[in-house]
Amino acid sequence: MWDEAVTGYDFGPSHPMDPVRLALTMGLVRAFGLDRAMEVRAARAAGDSTLRLVHREDYVAAVREVSADPGSADGSYGLGTVDDPAFPGMHEASALIAGQSVAGAEALWAGEAEHVVNFSGGLHHAMPGGAAGFCVYNDAALAIARLLELGAERVAYVDVDVHHGDGVQAAFWDDPRVLTVSVHEHPRTLFPQTGWPQETGGAAAEGSAVNVALPAGTGDEGWLRAFHATVPELLADFRPQVLVTQHGADTHFEDPLAHLAVSLDAQRAVQEACHRLAHEYAGGRWLALGGGGYAVVDVVPRSWTHLVGIAAHRPVDPAAAVPQEWLDQVYARTRQPGPARMTDGRNARWRDWEAGYDPADATDQAVLATRRAVFPLRGMLV
Repeated sequence: MWDEAVTGYDFGPSHPMDPVRLALTMGLVRAFGLDRAMEVRAARAAGDSTLRLVHREDYVAAVREVSADPGSADGSYGLGTVDDPAFPGMHEASALIAGQSVAGAEALWAGEAEHVVNFSGGLHHAMPGGAAGFCVYNDAALAIARLLELGAERVAYVDVDVHHGDGVQAAFWDDPRVLTVSVHEHPRTLFPQTGWPQETGGAAAEGSAVNVALPAGTGDEGWLRAFHATVPELLADFRPQVLVTQHGADTHFEDPLAHLAVSLDAQRAVQEACHRLAHEYAGGRWLALGGGGYAVVDVVPRSWTHLVGIAAHRPVDPAAAVPQEWLDQVYARTRQPGPARMTDGRNARWRDWEAGYDPADATDQAVLATRRAVFPLRGMLV
């Protein structure tokens, strides 16, 4: 899903979420010819009735108001804050991104596509009644809500952004039809200070929210071990009809806003795992979204180009050189040199959970805390 106008989601020149990351990602997708290996669609913006599947009517009205007059934003509804400064056209750009994710979900449910990618989406912090964490409308939650409206009975959401997927969890806190799984940096050290293992869902949906909170500094082996020690077993138990995944690239060791130490190669390994899990447990129906990521030249475009290639069944070789035409685009837009290859040169390895638990290892402690909190609620063995 791609419309050049999504780059209008622009909080300003000093904001970390620079829309150049979207333009450069699409440029790299084209440089590798991936756009010719799949159908590229643009969808219309989400309308008010769609937005109200998740967001309150008064909040949507407030976004419209500050979109028309950014100077009126005073922090109400989270609009006009340092994280979410108002800008002209805020409603239109935010609704357009949401529309891409919702249309992708509709295409999956109608059988028009097996896999859909919207790397402009994944704005997982937006709440029903307010903006938060660079996110205005929660396209991930809206896509899931639309699937439920269309008749889906089980939708799984897996979020591997460095930040907790709090907005999606909140939207479906009491809905057992939605399983939300978030693998993120521990809330002690990172926004939004939620996503503790003990957050397991509301009274009507206990065990439907899963949080793996990893210590700052976790690298490839621990991150991959945590993912594989939780996500596959949960999906095998839940048997979703659709898998929605969020692939924020801010877990990377170069990201300036967080404290994990994950490589591009590990991010690619999780993308491949999500693809495989979608085929194994969700009939192949996979909606993959972007998310955070603030190393906007070196990391985000490469990570999400790998995601597009995997979804298109045309995976990009990690050893491949980055095309010179794209490096020229990078320099023209940013006056920065770009990365030379589609890899960080790391081996994406991990130790299976079945190999044994190390009580002295902080990552293992985090995984066990999650399994103890959630697995019994689902009738699963810890």
